[in-house]
Amino acid sequence: MREALFNVLAARRDLTGLAVLDLYAGSGALGLEALSRGAASALFVESGQRTAAVIARNIDAVGLPGATLRRGAVATVLAAGTPTPVDLVLADPPYDVSTAEIDAVLAALVAHGWAGPGTVAVVERAANSPPLTWPQGWELWPSRVYGDTRLELAELG
Repeated sequence: MREALFNVLAARRDLTGLAVLDLYAGSGALGLEALSRGAASALFVESGQRTAAVIARNIDAVGLPGATLRRGAVATVLAAGTPTPVDLVLADPPYDVSTAEIDAVLAALVAHGWAGPGTVAVVERAANSPPLTWPQGWELWPSRVYGDTRLELAELG
């Protein structure tokens, strides 16, 4: 799945120098992959203490510069805002996270300065989950289905 995701992104974007936000980061694999492909920075957001410890170990093991880990709920971290938008948002929420919660995350990206014109967002979901409601201004890319997983992608205009 990770390779397919980055192939889709590479067809439209050069990752070199990008700032990446990895939400529901899990092991950190998506953000670390972005760093390995030239992204300048990746902020990993994970609420679970044990999972965050795994991300920290993976960051240390890979040894790429630009990785930052923030432990906390995605909604809380996003609400704190940022002065500079990121270029790429990677969100891989657990499949039991509701569509309404993900819709709120998408709205918070813009409301709190995380996304600006040109930001690309990718959300990994169960293939059979309801479609997301992207806030106004997001231009949808074609979604992709791989087995039981669907990638929803959009760019903020």
